[in-house]
Amino acid sequence: MEHGFLSIEEFNTLIQQWNGRTIKITKHEINDIDQTVINLQSISYEQNTRRIDDYVPKHSLLLHGDGQIELLPTMSNKPLPSSNYEIPLEDNSLYEFNGQKFFITTDRGVYKIELA
Repeated sequence: MEHGFLSIEEFNTLIQQWNGRTIKITKHEINDIDQTVINLQSISYEQNTRRIDDYVPKHSLLLHGDGQIELLPTMSNKPLPSSNYEIPLEDNSLYEFNGQKFFITTDRGVYKIELA
């Protein structure tokens, strides 16, 4: 598949195929880079209807599964505080797929999702 932008529906169809696999999420926000490895068990979406400010996103992508946060630059690991990883989504979020990796671009940062 060629690199291209996706609708949220196309993104969902493709990412659902990774259920049961181990994925790595790399988050780039301002001057912060985090990496998390998750044994992906399921994917869901949440709509936040009680927003009091722009810090709470309109929607969230929830990647469910147990995982580890890779602490850079020490390369040590710590378990996820809960059994899901949340990516904040807005109406203007962009979804891309290059055949091997997903990229979600939001006002807060860029999230790369790939098989580990």
